[in-house]
Amino acid sequence: MLKRKIFPVLNVAMLVGSLVISHAALAHAHLKSQTPTADKDIPAQNAPSSLTLLFSEQIEPSFSNVELTLAGQSVPVGKATVESGHRNVLVVPLEKPLVSGSYQVSWRVLSVDGHKTEGSYRFGVK
Repeated sequence: MLKRKIFPVLNVAMLVGSLVISHAALAHAHLKSQTPTADKDIPAQNAPSSLTLLFSEQIEPSFSNVELTLAGQSVPVGKATVESGHRNVLVVPLEKPLVSGSYQVSWRVLSVDGHKTEGSYRFGVK
């Protein structure tokens, strides 16, 4: 009698567990925050020397790309890397100081689960 009660409970527990695990495996890397902040203007004297993008999942930097443009023209950036110990933080060094204008950051990343995501945002330098 005990076996008849335990097996349905175990089956339900296994089903719920597999759904939770599969949901976690299907998570994609979404942009959570960024520096400079999207849709904000920053003074030129406070312009950063790198772009920092924080994602919801760990990413593979060697298969990820970030492009920076100013008035439709490409702005040179260095190789994107992840922060040590924080594989969900992508850091992109800027090769030159930012000048005044409206910038667009376009990103494409591959998360460790193998899914690609992309997006873009703008910020300004005054």
